[in-house]
Amino acid sequence: MIDHVSLAVSNLDRAVSFYERAFAPLGLTKLVVRPAMVGFGKSYPEVWINLRTGMAKLVPDSGAHLCLRARTSAEIDAFHAAAIAAGATSESAPSLRPHDRVKYYAAFVIDHDGNRIEAVTFPQG
Repeated sequence: MIDHVSLAVSNLDRAVSFYERAFAPLGLTKLVVRPAMVGFGKSYPEVWINLRTGMAKLVPDSGAHLCLRARTSAEIDAFHAAAIAAGATSESAPSLRPHDRVKYYAAFVIDHDGNRIEAVTFPQG
């Protein structure tokens, strides 16, 4: 249903470097580069990183929450490790999360601009 999303960032070069590393384990690569935005995806830009001047004035934890589907828990482990190595803050380490209606495996990180990025998979069995 959703075609693409955009994340606002205060420093485009830093964000692109971060997202190139964090998205790689999930199969997303840099596909389009424009003066104030960069698009990442598998076959077309699904996630846009957009420069927003004045971002420093925002509350640090006021960013977006983006959840990306992974095929396996190993991809989520690799995503989390790559994001941390690229400078993210871990909000929640990779783990199985049993809930009332669904069991899923996920990890959350926070980028330099307060955006919460999650990777999730739904193990069978």
